This record gives sequence, structure tokens and C-alpha cells, in this order.
Amino acid sequence: MPENVLPFQYQAEKKDAKLTRFAGLPLFIELAVKSGLTQNMETLQTKQYGWNDTEVLLSLISLNLAGGDSIADIDALEEDSGLRTLLMELDTHGMRRQQKRANMKRWRRKKTRAVPSNAAIHRYLSVFHSPKENEKRVEGKAFIPAPNEALKNLIALNKTLIDYKQANQPSTVATLDQDATLTKTYKHSAYFSYKKFKAYQPFNTYWSEQGMLLHSEFRDGNVNAGFEQLRILKEALALLPSSVVEVFLRSDSAGYQEELLRYCAEGLNERFGAIHFAIASKVCKEIRNEAKQLKPEEWKTLYYEDSEGIKIKTTQEYAEIVHIPDWAMKSQVKYRYFVIREAMRPSKSTKESELPFQIIESDGQSYKLFAMVTNLDWEGNKIIQWHRERCGNSEHVHSAQKSDLAGGKMPSGKFGVNAAWWQIMILAFNLNRLMQTLVFPKQFKKSRLKAIRFHILGLPGRVIYHGGQWFLRVKEKHFLLYEKIRQKIGELPYAVLNTT
Repeated sequence: MPENVLPFQYQAEKKDAKLTRFAGLPLFIELAVKSGLTQNMETLQTKQYGWNDTEVLLSLISLNLAGGDSIADIDALEEDSGLRTLLMELDTHGMRRQQKRANMKRWRRKKTRAVPSNAAIHRYLSVFHSPKENEKRVEGKAFIPAPNEALKNLIALNKTLIDYKQANQPSTVATLDQDATLTKTYKHSAYFSYKKFKAYQPFNTYWSEQGMLLHSEFRDGNVNAGFEQLRILKEALALLPSSVVEVFLRSDSAGYQEELLRYCAEGLNERFGAIHFAIASKVCKEIRNEAKQLKPEEWKTLYYEDSEGIKIKTTQEYAEIVHIPDWAMKSQVKYRYFVIREAMRPSKSTKESELPFQIIESDGQSYKLFAMVTNLDWEGNKIIQWHRERCGNSEHVHSAQKSDLAGGKMPSGKFGVNAAWWQIMILAFNLNRLMQTLVFPKQFKKSRLKAIRFHILGLPGRVIYHGGQWFLRVKEKHFLLYEKIRQKIGELPYAVLNTT
């Protein structure tokens, strides 16, 4: 091939040099083993011919971590000569001769792939689809198909990672951030969302102290965010390890529901009692009128406090109002309401009815108006800032799910297949969070996954066999980093599995 603009030429490598561009990926597989995730995968027993649950799920988790966003991208892992060689050797690692023979009998022909093919993955994921539940889905009606037994068991795998994190970095407090996210799609079977495009709308419950997704339910795009939110909260609470003793809840206005507020405030949960919360309130006519009647001196400047304790003045003001909704008239629990206003720039082109928020007028100035409800006894500025930390967490998680991982592209028109695809992405998300919080050096603990790929996961290496042992050879600088990471993984205890 002749030279082009730059003074070099491409040449085809004819020999199998066993090079890999994913030298850091085996580190994640090691942690999956240490945490008990791979062992619990074996209990799914979906009864597929050939590839077992652990092989398929690890392949798809690896696909997520490596940057793939579709099933077809699995071929990039298979065509990676070095990774393929390593995975083939790891497949029978620790097996005795008799076990190796039994492993070989799973295949009609000799096994030649390190990861399952595109077609094999599609067959596997179809096990998680329930045709009968799918028939109950109706456009324009909020409905969540019940997961079949296989999908229930897949979802339950996430608790393995949650429990392992709690065992190694325990927290007695759980601040739960609940929020839904839209995943745009062009699938014919998908339904239109409130934003007028076809989408799915999974609902996340994020454990802030642990930085992990405690619960995530896959939903159609036409299911509103607050639909059955109390049920989801109860399911999430049941997943919390026994060492958690206090729970806080943060939510947007989708969570402003009588049954949810009363459940938390009145201590109706048998295990945790009262749950502290701050939830964005819908600005009803009564709240708006009360905000209008506030005197100028009753509004306080809202400050943002950074990580170093420095207070930064914002352009917003807040005030506490006396608002008691009808359903709370006879309640002995005190619900505190705060209103927040922000001055608007004059605009004649936009009508008030077209705005996504309420406005009020005061001394000739128009203000955006927001509200929130809480049962916390903290000072108002602290409550508002604490509640807004949820927004940062949620946006970061949603971006990671749909951009960094494979949650932004659904593989099928079948609801159950997409639900399984989403849950596998959740496993990849939490496995990466385990890596960051338990293993990685300080500079990578808060990095985006794309930075982790650039500096750790996606580095070049060569797989070689020497002296009866396999080696993954990398650059010396990378070798020192990998050895440090492997040492941290080695120091972690193996998960204690429930064998009953």
C-alpha cells in the first residue's frame, strides 16, 4: 500500500501474535470470581445447550466494560487474539481430567470460540422473555410485565455485588435516590413516552453511600416515573444488608404521592420504622398562593456549600411555608414544605402555560417557583442542598448506563430480552463500582468508565506461554499498575456464599 498524507504504511500481520487490546479486562473477571458473582451465576441453570450461564453472562459483562453496545460487538472480543487465548485457557482452569472431559461433552463439535456467537447470545436472552406477560402490554396503559423465573434469578444476582461491597466497606446508613430514565429506541414494539418519542423507561434506586445501583426495574416508555414507586421502594429496602439501620430517601416530584409519603413519615416499614425523606413537591394552587403572600424579608438566600465547607451564594431564595394538604390534616406527623424561587429574565415570547414550571410575580419581578416536602428537622438550606445531590447522582448514573455501558441500545423487540440486557448492564455497572471503590488507586475512584478504559482496561498486551505457564505481557509502567491492582484483589476475601 502506498504512503498517503502521513509517512507510514499499513501492513497485514499474518502470524497470530496473540496480542490483546483489553489487557485490563481479566482484572474485572478476577473480581467477579472473588465477589462470588461467577459462582452464583452457576445457580441460574437456564438449561441452554453448550454455553452455560456463567460463560454467557461474563461475556456480556465484559462486552459492556470493553465499550460494546450491541450483541454484534461480541465479535470484537472473539477476534482479539490475546484475550481469546487467555479466555480459552481460563475456561478449564482448575479442572481435573474427568471434569475437562465432561466439559467437552457439552459441545456437538470441538469448542473453537472463547465467547458465544451473536446467534447464541440471542438464543440465550430469549429465555428471559415471557410471551404471556408480553401480551398484556397495551399502548396508553401503564403496565409492568412480571418477570419469569429466569429473569427473577438474573435480577437477584445483583445482590451478590451489593452484599460484597457492604461486607468490605460497611455503611449503617442507606440514602436511596430514586429516579427514572428514558432510553430512546426505534423498536416497533416499544411505546411512546411523555416526550413524544418511543422509549423504555427503567426506574433506578441508587444507594448513595455505596455508589451502587441497589435496584433497577425495566419498564415501557409509557409507564410514568411514579407508577408503583412505593412497591419499588419496599423491594429496594428488602435488598439492604442487615447491617443497615437507617434509611433516607430522595426523589423528584414523581415521588410526591400520599401513600409513599405516609409510608415513610409514619414509620410503616417494620424493619426501619420512619424513613427520612426530601421529595420535590408539585406546586399546587395552595402552595403558589402561600408563596405569593410571603414578605420579602421571609425569603432567605440559598447558599451552596462545597466539599471544603466554603459557602457560595446562589441566585435562588427559599422559605418555609405552612402547608397542610387534605390527606395530612389528621396526621400527627409534621410535613415541612419549602418553596424555592429564582428570578427570571424578562421574556415576551413565552407564555406561562408553555413553561415546565410555575411562576409567581413579586414587585414587578417574575420568579420560577419550585417546592419540596420533607420530614427532616434540619435547617432549610442544608435540606435543599442535600436533596439536590440526588440530581448529580442520577444524571451521572443515567449517563453511565446509556453512554458508557450498553443500556442505551436495546437488542430486541421482545420486552423480556431487553429487560435481561438491562440487568446485565446493571451487573457491569456495579462490578465496575466495586473495582473503583475497593481496588483501584485513588486517582481512579471517581473516574468515568471511558477514563478507566483509556488508562486501565483498554491497554495493549501480549499473551505468551513459557515454562508451562501463561503470561500476559504489558509495558513496564502498566505492569506496575496491574500488579498493584491484582495485589488489592488478592487481599480481598472470597465471598461467603449461601449454600442452602
